[in-house]
Amino acid sequence: MSDAETVAQRAARSMTELKVSGHLMTLEPGLYCIVHNPTPAAEVASGLPGVRLSPPPGPLGRPEAVTIRTFRDDGWLQGGGDAALVRVAGGTAQVMVTIYQSPNADSATAPSLQVVRLLEPAARQAAPAPAPQPVPAAAQVVDVLAHVQGQGDVGGKLGTWIGERGSKRWVEGFAIAPVGSIPGDDVEYQAVLGRGWMSPWVEGGQFCGSRGMALPILGLRVRLRGASAETHECTYAATFVDGASIGPVQGGEACEAESLAPVEAFTVTILPRQAAVAPVAAAPVAAVKPAAAKPAAAAPAPPAKPKAAAQPPAVVTPPREKPRAKPQPVRPAPRKSKPVPGRRGR
Repeated sequence: MSDAETVAQRAARSMTELKVSGHLMTLEPGLYCIVHNPTPAAEVASGLPGVRLSPPPGPLGRPEAVTIRTFRDDGWLQGGGDAALVRVAGGTAQVMVTIYQSPNADSATAPSLQVVRLLEPAARQAAPAPAPQPVPAAAQVVDVLAHVQGQGDVGGKLGTWIGERGSKRWVEGFAIAPVGSIPGDDVEYQAVLGRGWMSPWVEGGQFCGSRGMALPILGLRVRLRGASAETHECTYAATFVDGASIGPVQGGEACEAESLAPVEAFTVTILPRQAAVAPVAAAPVAAVKPAAAKPAAAAPAPPAKPKAAAQPPAVVTPPREKPRAKPQPVRPAPRKSKPVPGRRGR
């Protein structure tokens, strides 16, 4: 018995009781960012107070509808300003929030959590649909809209830079609504919210991200669908607050920095596929015409051959005329002198 008591006492001395409290948080459908605000009394060695988010154990809280991603690999939200992204789909659901504190912690050291909605529920997104109706007047000039930290909404056309490169002011959200080129519902895009974590796909004309919540996007992804995906190509590029520059990347690829720094400016380009191919096809045609003109310029070479052929007759003819004139004065003289002595003998 004494040995058993000694083991129990040792086990009791090796364990430390923490202050633990659990809470159930009810959330509507949408995407949320839960931030553990910096705690002045946070302990560096133990990391307390700490927070963990998890789906509830029972079916009543609809754990199958809750997806949780933390920026730390171990899943903890510590008092240095860690955050987590929570997605709720298909109706209200619950998230279990468990708080861990030191044994001697008081209420002043309790963690402060801030819940920010990044994307509203689908029902509420459909309600403001009449509000964007006035936007088409501005959309005749603006194809892309972005909300920039400390600056508000800024816009521009496709192919131009949205946001100021080198300003170190991050982009909190954006919307793309091409005017006259392709239908808005043929464009969809996402925001990069963390490593391996993307916001839901949003159709053209809808805002993706947040406004006035000081939550930057860490990248973006844009793609075309429907008939526009067959007739047009989409590329985009971005610069980031840490000085990184990525792109242009092809449609559907994530444009994000290796450091996951916030986006400070970006540009989106959508061009017809045939327009991009036409200049390439025209270049070989123009190059063939000069090649055909070069053989015509080489035609003057044949006249040089008659000059070489005319030289042999000029050299051979003069020697034939000279031998004919030499034998005539020499041969007649001896024939006349022979009959003279014969006549004198008679």
